[in-house]
Amino acid sequence: MSDTDTAERTGFFGSSDRIELVATIVLAIATILTAWSAFQSTKWSGTQANNYSAAGAARTESTRFDTRAGQLTQIDVAMYTDWVAAYFEESADGTIPAVTDGTYQPTPGTTSGFLYTRFRPEFRPAVEAWLATDPVGNPDAPPTPFAMEEYVVADRLEAERLQTEADERAQAARDANQTSDNYVLTMVLFASVLFFAGVSSKLYLPRNRIIALGFGLVLLVVGSAISLSLPILV
Repeated sequence: MSDTDTAERTGFFGSSDRIELVATIVLAIATILTAWSAFQSTKWSGTQANNYSAAGAARTESTRFDTRAGQLTQIDVAMYTDWVAAYFEESADGTIPAVTDGTYQPTPGTTSGFLYTRFRPEFRPAVEAWLATDPVGNPDAPPTPFAMEEYVVADRLEAERLQTEADERAQAARDANQTSDNYVLTMVLFASVLFFAGVSSKLYLPRNRIIALGFGLVLLVVGSAISLSLPILV
């Protein structure tokens, strides 16, 4: 054994032994943390895929409800237009009384009465509220029932809710993707730790060993700090 080797190994835990011990501990910790980061990255990638899938399904349902809402609105418009035409025609020839005080009662046996009773349950409250504003005699009344707050199409509200849900799921997917990428970054850092810790045991000069191991320790601390700041899925 040379004088250098003797100087390095003063006692059972000499300089070289201490470096190798620290390197072994660093390697073990880095290996565990690399596996943990890989596990978390995979879990978050799965969450990303699930959220994107849910966002797509919600958008599809939103489109379906929005299409149906448009169809129902067209039905309401057609029924309203026909009812207005029938009302003015029948009130002009005296078949039904004209609305003068904002109240309207459908007259049985008339076209206007028939159409009025066939209004959809969602549409009739808006018509009644609109008639209460005396649209014939009040110039400030809303132009049609469709301008009333009472006109609500449930399918349109559902379409909006589903669209909001789709947007939230898409954002959650993007967040999960970023988290997965961050875990991949920690894997790269921990892989670098493994490299420097492994190289430190192969170098001859203690100073070079300490420098290599020091780089590994710094990267281990940085990677651990990033990993601790990230959300966890189990």
